[in-house]
Amino acid sequence: MAGLALDGSNPDVSLLYDINGLAKAAPTWFDEVMGFVGEFGIMFAMVLVALWCWWSVRRRGTTEDSVTAVAGLVWAPLAAGIALLINIPIRGFVERPRPFFDHKGLEVLVEGKTDFSFVSDHATMAMAIAVGLFVANRKFGLVAIALALLEGFCRVYMGVHYPTDVIGGFALGTAVALLLAPLAMMLLTPLVGAVARVGAVGWLVRAGGAGADADGRGESLGIPEPSSGSGRGSAPGDRDLAA
Repeated sequence: MAGLALDGSNPDVSLLYDINGLAKAAPTWFDEVMGFVGEFGIMFAMVLVALWCWWSVRRRGTTEDSVTAVAGLVWAPLAAGIALLINIPIRGFVERPRPFFDHKGLEVLVEGKTDFSFVSDHATMAMAIAVGLFVANRKFGLVAIALALLEGFCRVYMGVHYPTDVIGGFALGTAVALLLAPLAMMLLTPLVGAVARVGAVGWLVRAGGAGADADGRGESLGIPEPSSGSGRGSAPGDRDLAA
């Protein structure tokens, strides 16, 4: 499998040279910015989007909405971690060298990459987090997906991955985040609901804490009952959860 995409006539290699060629034509300062953004900046931005999403969902909607959304937010980094673990045997099986080992003339913006190339860890992690955020909230999820796509472009621009490395990462991250989401939400939602009922830490799930919209009717299962809309929680129009 190590000989994957070694032929210069391969569209994968051609696209690699086309995208990485932009780095050759760009000013040095711009390449330095792109190298930092592709290696660290976008992942940091993903964290900020996740925090913004958490701050937003805990302040809007009913406690039921907040519990579901926060459970989705917890799932996002877990999905990324699982996807990265799955990628370990995939990399070992494919054994695809980094593109700059087999193709001359590439502008490599980040040195020291000696591990295997397929699939891209950065692309896998970024898309898994983005799809996890989409499960929690469509608006923030779409922003995160856009950032994940930019991450994939940067990895090819930097000369450290083939386009198919990135596509494979996107596919792996999406598959893990979506296929395991029902099981993850089934396990996480009661847990987050229980946290919402604890006064000391309930603010992590719902602004105002455990009693934000409770009316004394059984929350014994750890998941608040849906609000009747009679003066408790927000109006139905404020609900924007994807799951």
